Amino acid sequence: MKKLILLLLIFSANFMTSFAQKGVDDGSRFGHGEDSLRCLQNISIYVEYVKTKNYVDAYKPWKAVFTEAPRAQVSLYTNGVKIVSHLFVKAKDPKQRQAYLDELLAIYDQRIKYLDDLNKLVRTPSRPGYLLGLKAHTYVSYAGKSIDLKKAYTMLSEVMNMEKERTSYFVLQDFMEVAADLFKTDATYKEQFINDYMVASDLAEKAIAVIRSEKKKEALITIKDNIDAVFINSGAANCDDLNSIYTVKVEENKTNLDFLNTVVKIMRKLGCTENDAYFNAARYAHEINPTAETAIGCAFMSIKKEEDPVPYFEQAIQLETDNAKKAEYAYTAAVVISSKKKFSLARKFALEAVKYNDAYGAPYILIAKMYASNPNWGDEPALNRCTYSAAIDKLNQAKRVDPSSAEDANQLIRTYMAHLPKTSDLFFLGMKKGERVKIGGWIGETTTIRTVD
Repeated sequence: MKKLILLLLIFSANFMTSFAQKGVDDGSRFGHGEDSLRCLQNISIYVEYVKTKNYVDAYKPWKAVFTEAPRAQVSLYTNGVKIVSHLFVKAKDPKQRQAYLDELLAIYDQRIKYLDDLNKLVRTPSRPGYLLGLKAHTYVSYAGKSIDLKKAYTMLSEVMNMEKERTSYFVLQDFMEVAADLFKTDATYKEQFINDYMVASDLAEKAIAVIRSEKKKEALITIKDNIDAVFINSGAANCDDLNSIYTVKVEENKTNLDFLNTVVKIMRKLGCTENDAYFNAARYAHEINPTAETAIGCAFMSIKKEEDPVPYFEQAIQLETDNAKKAEYAYTAAVVISSKKKFSLARKFALEAVKYNDAYGAPYILIAKMYASNPNWGDEPALNRCTYSAAIDKLNQAKRVDPSSAEDANQLIRTYMAHLPKTSDLFFLGMKKGERVKIGGWIGETTTIRTVD
């Protein structure tokens, strides 16, 4: 019996050895035979080390699993990033740090390679673009002075092309900073840098629009502000430079709608709406395919040529689908028209602005300024001074709907209070403070009488 048991043990050992195979070779999670037992044992060992943050001792058994059983578990890769990142930070020798950085990037490469199998192990699968974004972010964060900007730029660009509006906020930030560094090293990169800014900015806006998590939305808004700041501080945001870059190109591409729309967006976003390149791009694009953006461009062109911009403003509002932008266009129209002393029409657009955005204080402030700039509607000075009360009504309304406008509104209120009628002046008209009075002329509103005393 003892001899039989010994023979069975020898046979079993030989059987296990002969059928041992690593997971990397046979496509299984853990391998087979002795290799599977060793794999499971190494997983148990390195996981316990990770729990106690003993990443140095965790490295060797983790590396064995990573090499021999790449499909074993998703945590093989998340834990691997923790382990190798720790070793990278602790390493002092530049060559050793570079080796660890290469290994970190290889972790993401291998996870992407086996992603289809790994995604079967979890409820929430990962996207290749998201993982590539983590890889690119790791490279940008750890490469330091040895960073290859073009390599980083290529990786980040690929992620953004794959992820679109799902692009992670840290990728957008990295992309803009890498693009800015490229621009610093190569002045001929300016035009591409401007386009890169538009791409990053647009993706950030789209991501903010679709994200559900308030925490992530706040992070994206911060990143959007950072993207704008990087671009503004880069020195590329110069209207004269943009005009010199695009004037000839617009003429060469006057039938290229995508190019024309890009120029319109860039120049309007940076406030370069007084330049020929902007006007011409808007005009050509509007002829091909009218949009709210091109209509606004044509409106500004009409203003410069002292032509009537109102039809273009109306078209922009009609074509726009976003109410916040509708409100912006209507308010812009109101400002422009009020400067031409067409107060009644300007008020119409200002009220249209608050119709589309009921938390918009600026249109009410504009109406108040128009009232105060044109107070005389009758022959009685005391009644004319009541116009300032109507203006104050609008300023108080601005504060109610938009607390951010309170400072400007309060400053104007203090100014207008000094122009109100005196109690004695109203007495001789048989009127007093607190009564209602209708302001005549184009204003045509009823207000409560206020007095200066």
